[in-house]
Amino acid sequence: MTSPITPTRSRLTLLAALAVAAALSACGKQDDERTAGQRLDGAIADAKQSAEETRRDAKEAISDAELSAKRAAEKTAEISSDVTITAKVNAALVADDKLKATQINVDTREGRVTLTGQAPDAQSRARATTLASAVDGVKQVDNQLVVSPKHG
Repeated sequence: MTSPITPTRSRLTLLAALAVAAALSACGKQDDERTAGQRLDGAIADAKQSAEETRRDAKEAISDAELSAKRAAEKTAEISSDVTITAKVNAALVADDKLKATQINVDTREGRVTLTGQAPDAQSRARATTLASAVDGVKQVDNQLVVSPKHG
């Protein structure tokens, strides 16, 4: 006659099976003569190294982002400055009696002003360079104005 399976007997059987499985998996591993404490110390050291590498990578990424933001801000300021220079040169040209009636195109890049279009005479052409040069922030003026031929 066989004895009935009781809950205690089931648990013992399960525990024995787990112990055998653990022993078999330990046999399949490479021999590691380090103690459990040494293995734990090694794992902690690996985790610290990984955390330090992550920290370095994060600092580098932040530094790169800050540099990109700084460059973008500088470029924005440069463009804003160029727009301001162009507006001031246009205002100076419009304020001049001989140049206000002419169609002069003003283009500014990095503080360098290029004037294109027509001037009524050589003196007005030279005056356009003088007016543009007097504007704050102008580094150079490239006067490409053409003197209009006299009609009549």
